Amino acid sequence: MTAAGSGLSSLEIATGMVFGARPGTLPEPTGAPPLAAMEAAIRPALLRPPCVVSFSGGRDSSAVLAVATALARREGLPLPVPATNVFPDVGDTDEREWQERVVRHLGLSDWLRVQHTVELDLLGGHAQRLLRRHGLLWPFNVHFHAPLLELCAGGSLLTGVGGDELFGAAQRDRAAAVIARCVRPEPRDVLRLGLSLAPVAVRRSVLARRGLVALPWLRPPGQRRLESRLGDWGARMPRHLAGRLGWVWRSRYLAVATAALDRLASDEDVRVVHPLLAGPLWAEVGRVAPPAGFAGRTDGMRWLFGGLLPEEICARRGKAQFDAAFWTGRARAYSESWDGTGVPGEWVDPRALAAHWRSGRPLANSFTLLQAAWLESVQGVEQPVHGLVGEVPAPGAAQLQEGEAAQVDQACRA
Repeated sequence: MTAAGSGLSSLEIATGMVFGARPGTLPEPTGAPPLAAMEAAIRPALLRPPCVVSFSGGRDSSAVLAVATALARREGLPLPVPATNVFPDVGDTDEREWQERVVRHLGLSDWLRVQHTVELDLLGGHAQRLLRRHGLLWPFNVHFHAPLLELCAGGSLLTGVGGDELFGAAQRDRAAAVIARCVRPEPRDVLRLGLSLAPVAVRRSVLARRGLVALPWLRPPGQRRLESRLGDWGARMPRHLAGRLGWVWRSRYLAVATAALDRLASDEDVRVVHPLLAGPLWAEVGRVAPPAGFAGRTDGMRWLFGGLLPEEICARRGKAQFDAAFWTGRARAYSESWDGTGVPGEWVDPRALAAHWRSGRPLANSFTLLQAAWLESVQGVEQPVHGLVGEVPAPGAAQLQEGEAAQVDQACRA
């Protein structure tokens, strides 16, 4: 599969990552409270009922549900309805206790729970239908929302997309915090400050050598290219808070992922809104957050949502993992019979990829490769990747799963 034929660059298919930054800038802050900016994004969805919230019980979806509920009650609008994909056979996805705490705290009586066994497999019924209709979509798990979109046909869907990115970008940069005397210096800060103040080329070289992500199916040139792209992204990350927020908000993978979800939503005549990605919210956070950023994710959650969510929700650690729900018998069977075709051979070693898929719990970064290979095998021709653009010269990289961008950023800044 070639870059030209798919829409994604061949390296992006090989790594399951989307690189680069999209054009644009954050809007200028207006002085409005951040929650008011978030409510402005949510209001149109409440005005187009049924308004369903993609609700996992994690901090991001809980925050969206809480803000939407408070706004609906205050303005006399129909209450949003939380909707949850449930996988009884996959223990890593079990968030019922956290979900019940949030629903109970918000006093909601309606809660839709859709049970699945293999339906959301990488090559399950939903994924195959969407791959055949739309071509290769990114991220690989965009079909996760297909059952929820069916529930709110003709209405609206609110998601928690963007929360990890917002709080990751707004998190305190260690070097900047030392300079601002927000934290007590430690010996390692000498190296951090040196790296922070070094030219971009030096930072890029250092970060690339750290090998932040290692994908065992990549040929050596592919691994080097990946490290170079990740190093470039970290090296160009602004250190001041407002600049960092604007840089992360422009990540191309956010535009690619939301465009893919919009394509699915159009099939059901659903308006999809991502309140935690709203530019005005990010602008106001940059205006009123501590100068060096929040001390951590919990600090940011308390600051923004402490009046709407219980302390244990704001401070919780960890989240559900869905990889096993996507990698079930159907994906496993296809990987075992795979003939080695349909992947970018210049970057990918097919034997190493096949061995990785047989390893038991393959990395999610390989899942786009599986779908690309399957799609080519069943259609016999390369398919377009709708809503995506080719690799752009602007530096940057973004990870396949929610939150990985923040993790790579933290590694770059360590």
